[in-house]
Amino acid sequence: MARVSDVDPQTLQPHARAVFEKYAFGYGPFRNQAAVFAHVPSAVVHQMGMLLELREQKNIPYRYVELAIVAVSKLNECEYCVGHHKPLLSAEGVSEAAADNVLNFAEVTEFDDIDKLVIEYSIAVSNSPQRIRDAMFERLRAHFSEAQIVELTIRIALCGFYNRVNDALQIDSEYATPPV
Repeated sequence: MARVSDVDPQTLQPHARAVFEKYAFGYGPFRNQAAVFAHVPSAVVHQMGMLLELREQKNIPYRYVELAIVAVSKLNECEYCVGHHKPLLSAEGVSEAAADNVLNFAEVTEFDDIDKLVIEYSIAVSNSPQRIRDAMFERLRAHFSEAQIVELTIRIALCGFYNRVNDALQIDSEYATPPV
């Protein structure tokens, strides 16, 4: 059970309620997370709303977004996010074995060079962003526009944020048996 109560979405203003519903049931099975975030309706509207907008825009192939999220979530040991995003990564063609070994990306033959770069960058942004070398950005620029690099970086950093909120508040998984 989460450390704070859930907020009934019916108590939210119409715009916040609409974002809540779309995120909680359309982005994935994230009702419990949305119900906790609803204590701060502007977080629902702006943060969850931004994730919904980014998904709709499809600026970055979703495989790379999910690789980044699973890598960061495994790095931070966030069971909630790993459990929710592994199925989304599977939908992008990544096997469960590869997802389980995402932090050992160099040894996973299923990952191509871009997959490995995204995972390596995700780990670097999470662990030591001040130490990222220009050479990594040159490698990123070979495959991504600057706008895509910025969005990928935002998504990586937001994933770390969500990991911490989920774990600190002990948000329960929506899965009876988490698919981790």
